[in-house]
Amino acid sequence: MTSLTINGKEYKVDAPEGIPLLWVIREQCGLTGTKFGCGIAQCGACTVHLDGQPIRSCVTPAISAEGKNITTIEGIAPEKNTLHIVQEAWIEEQTPQCGYCQSGQIMSAVALLNENPSPSDEEIDAAMSGNICRCGMYGRIKSAIHRASAALQSSSTL
Repeated sequence: MTSLTINGKEYKVDAPEGIPLLWVIREQCGLTGTKFGCGIAQCGACTVHLDGQPIRSCVTPAISAEGKNITTIEGIAPEKNTLHIVQEAWIEEQTPQCGYCQSGQIMSAVALLNENPSPSDEEIDAAMSGNICRCGMYGRIKSAIHRASAALQSSSTL
């Protein structure tokens, strides 16, 4: 048995060597917000945070996450029954079309804003380059990140 800390909660899981973190999160922990896209770390749908850094959970062995803090889309909101500021911006900008990639997109955007609360267009492009949106909502994604950035700036001045 392996012990994983996901969204602040400890889970005892069966994580045979080589099983990707994605499958443990989804199948053993029941946290299905993290999506399977390509299985080769190219699309970003499976993005979660490991000790605050965005990683591709489809190629990260679950065992390598033991002793680290894992955050999924279900764990980014500051309080239960609330949304993260990035999720709010996603809704306000009507960002998703099909929505499949959006949890990975949001996780990458949250990591970006945690590192750089006021990113330029170029910095957004660089940070989001590992996330593919097959619907082509890149303009809305960028607008939502700028909206979240502005909201962060105004909330930090209160």
